[in-house]
Amino acid sequence: MISIRGMTTDDIPLGLTLTRQAGWNQLEADWLRFLEMQPDGCFVAELDGRAVATTVTCILGPVAWIAMVLVEASARRQGVATALLRHALDFLDQRAVGTIRLDATAAGQPVYEKLGFAPEYRLTRYQGIAPEGAEPAHAAQGGERDYPDIIAFDSEMTSTPREKMLGRLFRESPQGVRLLRRDGRVEGYVSLRRGVNATQIGPCIATPAAGEPLLCDALSLCAGLPVFIDIPCDNAPAVELAERCGLRAQRQFMRMCRGEPVHDQPASIFASSGPEKG
Repeated sequence: MISIRGMTTDDIPLGLTLTRQAGWNQLEADWLRFLEMQPDGCFVAELDGRAVATTVTCILGPVAWIAMVLVEASARRQGVATALLRHALDFLDQRAVGTIRLDATAAGQPVYEKLGFAPEYRLTRYQGIAPEGAEPAHAAQGGERDYPDIIAFDSEMTSTPREKMLGRLFRESPQGVRLLRRDGRVEGYVSLRRGVNATQIGPCIATPAAGEPLLCDALSLCAGLPVFIDIPCDNAPAVELAERCGLRAQRQFMRMCRGEPVHDQPASIFASSGPEKG
């Protein structure tokens, strides 16, 4: 029997166990952030009374994301993921969210398509050791006074009000927030955060002229360390930079949407913030 209940901080060890089992990059801080962003929208599935799966949602104005769909290996192929997703979709539908997005693995995509999700565009995760000697862009360190300008720029480029997410990321890792301005106007920014396997570079949202310098700046901050970067396949300059720096493709994701499409700009997404947050 499958039952669904709300997730609490007591379930974080379960989330960490599942992420380690899947080889994902999340830390305890990530699970705490999910719960803080949408405390009523994070869920655990139980199979015959045993907690075996998770998912989280995050409502950002008219757009919501579903992420962290994780099922314990012994409980797979028993309908747990589908039951969990239907519960999450019901939760979002009850709140009249017009657009629901997620990043699907190849294995998950057919499940999501049956639930009404349509493909938007593909992303590739690049991984490797950030090279020594990457050319820094002389980007400025972002501070609290810069956050409103960065968030406004991000909203314009992604067509989603992401303050709830970005504000937390910036405050958690302030040393990893970098931005470029031209004539006082934000042209782009990048954020870094630590993970269990690697430093995640992203989000990096920028104009075409600012994106490559910002990625180089982020790589220079991570020189000699393992990194992950999730890049839309249609952003050729970002893909070329990752490959030039010796990073290799680890796996692909399909960004998918249910409901009203979001007109974001993949050419301006030099690094997504990761499949857990879009």
